[in-house]
Parts: sequence; structure tokens; C-alpha cells
Amino acid sequence: MTRIRLYDPFREVAQRRYPFASPFGLGFGRPWQLFAWEADESPFPVDLYETDDEVVVKASLPGVQPDETEISVTGRFLTIKGERREEDAEEQPNYFRQERRSGAFQRVLRLPVRVDSEQADATLDEGVLTVRLPKAADSRAKTIPVKAKAVTESDETS
Repeated sequence: MTRIRLYDPFREVAQRRYPFASPFGLGFGRPWQLFAWEADESPFPVDLYETDDEVVVKASLPGVQPDETEISVTGRFLTIKGERREEDAEEQPNYFRQERRSGAFQRVLRLPVRVDSEQADATLDEGVLTVRLPKAADSRAKTIPVKAKAVTESDETS
């Protein structure tokens, strides 16, 4: 399976211009990325694939409840929003490492074809969100049968 990466036109320029700008790899050439997710550090991993009749999106959302999740389709873009609630924690924890995040998250995915959002279905089961989006009628592949040319008497005499 091929891995899809978001294209960042400034990644190469920033790496060449500021190779030692920061020990954490956050160069000053792209200040908006101090607050944004990097392409490899998206808020949650997603699988997006297509069948003959639908587009399927599977997203890992551990610890998220269905009522904390919002899904919308606008044109060919699917937006998944939600919020992870922080567990009751000790007052002053002495963290050595903290990778589990809490708070609001959002991810927008470009769909490969137009879909019928009215017939969409979403389920959240054991931390895996599955969104099934039926393809729009004009987006489905159509098989065109090939017929043999009818032989007429004028074709036989020539």
C-alpha cells in the first residue's frame, strides 16, 4: 500500500535555508507550523479506500465517544472533528513523557470521487471510526458492453 503524504512546498526550502534552526526540527522559515500538526503527526491515523460502490474511511479515535465526534461532507471534502477528554489526573503529575493528547481535533480529507452524503453511514466501534460514503451515481464506473458489428448482405458481397 502506498503512503500518501501532504505536499508542503516550503519543506525543502526551509530545510536547506535553516538546517540548524532548531534542535526539534521546527525551523523559523515556517512559523505557522509551530502550532500546526506536521504531515506525519496528524491528530489521528486514517485509512481511505474506494470500492466499486463506495468510499470508506477508517480512523483510529481511541477514547473518543460518538457524541464527541462530528462528521461533515462538503463537496469532495470530508471533515472529522472531535474532542478527547482528559482523564482525571493527579494534581501535579511528574511526567517524564506525555504523548497522549486531549482537547479538540480536526482533520479534513479530500475524497477521490464525488459521494452521496445523504446516504452516508458512520459507526464508532472500539475506538475505530468507520465512515461509508456511497459514490454519487455519476461517479460510479460504468461497464460498456462491446458488440460485434452486424453483418449485412452488402458486406458479404464485397
